[in-house]
Amino acid sequence: MQKAFREPVIVIGGGLAGPEAAWRVARAGLRVRLYEMRPHKNTPAHQTSELSELVCSNSFKSEKPDTAPWLLKQELRRMGALSMQTAAQCRLPAGHALTVDRAVYSQKIAEAVAAEPLIELVREEFTELPSEPDQIVVVASGPLTSDALADSIGRLTGGDRLFFFDSISPIVDADSVDLTIAFRASRWDNSLDGTADYLNCPFDKPQYERFYQALLEAEQHHTHDWDNPNFFEGCLPIEEIARRGKDTLRFGPMKPAGLTDPRTGRWPYACVQLRQETARADSYNLVGFQNHLKYAEQKRILQLIPGLENAEFLRYGQIHRNTYINGPALLAPTLQLRSHPHILFAGQISGVEGYVESMSTGLMAGWNAARLAQGQDPLEWPRETAHGSLAAYICGADPKHYQPANITFDLLPALPPEEQGRGRKDRQARRARQCARGLAALESFLNAHAELAA
Repeated sequence: MQKAFREPVIVIGGGLAGPEAAWRVARAGLRVRLYEMRPHKNTPAHQTSELSELVCSNSFKSEKPDTAPWLLKQELRRMGALSMQTAAQCRLPAGHALTVDRAVYSQKIAEAVAAEPLIELVREEFTELPSEPDQIVVVASGPLTSDALADSIGRLTGGDRLFFFDSISPIVDADSVDLTIAFRASRWDNSLDGTADYLNCPFDKPQYERFYQALLEAEQHHTHDWDNPNFFEGCLPIEEIARRGKDTLRFGPMKPAGLTDPRTGRWPYACVQLRQETARADSYNLVGFQNHLKYAEQKRILQLIPGLENAEFLRYGQIHRNTYINGPALLAPTLQLRSHPHILFAGQISGVEGYVESMSTGLMAGWNAARLAQGQDPLEWPRETAHGSLAAYICGADPKHYQPANITFDLLPALPPEEQGRGRKDRQARRARQCARGLAALESFLNAHAELAA
């Protein structure tokens, strides 16, 4: 491919995918203009105007070897991702999870962007996608894309935008947690450094039943969009989980398995885990406790949690509308818009769910934008890799029943039948082989495209 494109490359969105894409384009020696509408135009969920703000939790998920999230992060590291370099500088203790101080993470991403002379950061809302085929654009505007830009995307793609509901968990002041009740422990004592990284609020059966009943009777926020919510199943509000059965919370965000209460020597009937938010450990996130309750109701009900009777909440839970495109109907495996290949999509608006998945699509879109600008063909990552599997899902799922996805082993190609095995041990070995195969495929890919390597 030999075609003239204009510089700078445009990247829309200063969340998790946009800075990764912009940084990649700049590292290829090309000028890039990164647009972020905050603080001039805010969103319902962001608390700051910082780049790469972690809106929901501060966890990048599992670092346990031979898991799908671990594989995705390992691939990012081997490709020199800005996000993984930054996460390593502000990591917090959280067992097998990669968890960061969210304020420090945003600060360091901003510093890296500011230090790159080829990136121009523009604090303006980008409202209209260019139709000119010589202007390369990466749309990484995130799930909270402005109405004006979403309308422009709809006009360009010829289809209505989709939406579902996503969420934010409450945050509590650490000093207001009753440590005579809450105990420190990691599930199954599996923290990487031998320390206990979570505070745990244990319930007995009567306490749980009281909490459960209060949750069912709680008053919700009511908005026009809330009349017909299209939830993402991997991030349900706690009141919706509760409505699905009396014990659904105990097998979900309030699962007590592997947590021994030192006061009783037994697992509690149910348990709420609190995860550290900052390096100073002055605040904790209620893991999995996103909800759509009125703030007064949240305070009343969350203070029924043992150990949080006098809790001071620094932030209450929220549910908000997220925008994403119908990737299978619109995108190629290179993350290019099929009808307008000078436009690429990355991050949650492309149809992935999760922080690291957004970073990964930002990396792929950034590299392909750079290749297009240099007159080269865009790349498809190997199907065996987590990156290639994400891209294959985005462009290849059923467009009639499309829903954003996290990286899972279900997205990776299956092993040959003779390598499948049976049972739990065989499953663990199978997943290890899938990860090894993915990393080997990535290694060959990087050898063929040396500019992608770290």
